[in-house]
Amino acid sequence: MTPPESDIRARHPAVAGLFYPDDPYELRAVVRGYLDAAPAPAEAQPKALIVPHAGYVYSGPVAASAYRALVGRSRSIERVVLAGPSHRVPVAGIALPSVAAFDTPLGRIPIDTATVQRLLELPHVHASNLPHRMEHSLEVQLPFLQMTLEDFSLVPLAVGDAAPGTVATVLEACWGGPETLIVISSDLSHYRDYESARRIDAETARAIVGRADDLHDEQACGCRVLNGLMRVARQRQLRVEMLDLRNSGDTSGDTARVVGYGAFALYGD
Repeated sequence: MTPPESDIRARHPAVAGLFYPDDPYELRAVVRGYLDAAPAPAEAQPKALIVPHAGYVYSGPVAASAYRALVGRSRSIERVVLAGPSHRVPVAGIALPSVAAFDTPLGRIPIDTATVQRLLELPHVHASNLPHRMEHSLEVQLPFLQMTLEDFSLVPLAVGDAAPGTVATVLEACWGGPETLIVISSDLSHYRDYESARRIDAETARAIVGRADDLHDEQACGCRVLNGLMRVARQRQLRVEMLDLRNSGDTSGDTARVVGYGAFALYGD
């Protein structure tokens, strides 16, 4: 018998063994391999990252291009605000979990429950574990975070039908200082031929670097989250740098119907 939502104290992995290895030793080796292969950025510690969220064989190398920026610079980061689209469960606004932790094969990550309770006081924000239960856009980021950061707490945001201003207000409410890292999870174009994907994703990347807040679903599955972050980036005059731009044809070799992936870092808060 499944316990009621209020009795579930930890969110368990839903796509371990599917999107990434469920064996902790294999998982560590895979993530470490991606990080070691990624170029070391010359910039200081980023305030925010934008990363893709497919299976690691497809988007892992691109995600590592962003997470590599944390290696050796992570000591000050104590909290990660992780936001991504809700793929499986319709959400009006933004859903936060009521559990106390998220589990992965690499261990348990505590939820910053004080911040969660504070965010629940905002309009269009509510508590629900259901959107989080099977959501991969947030889960696949956790092993990368565990491999690059030390002890940190998590604020996981499942974003549904939310205007850029709504997302921006929530991000601003937990923006913090150097102790807080913002991670936005989004893939780019979906199921295009290889050349069309390259063209569309290049246009999307230029829009992101230009801090546009009018991206749409054809450009990115996490467009609502991205638009909110871009609004904050403009207000705070953050600089956006593209770190990597590829698609599943580049990483898997299948160029028939590809998904686009981009990695970006935001600096200058």
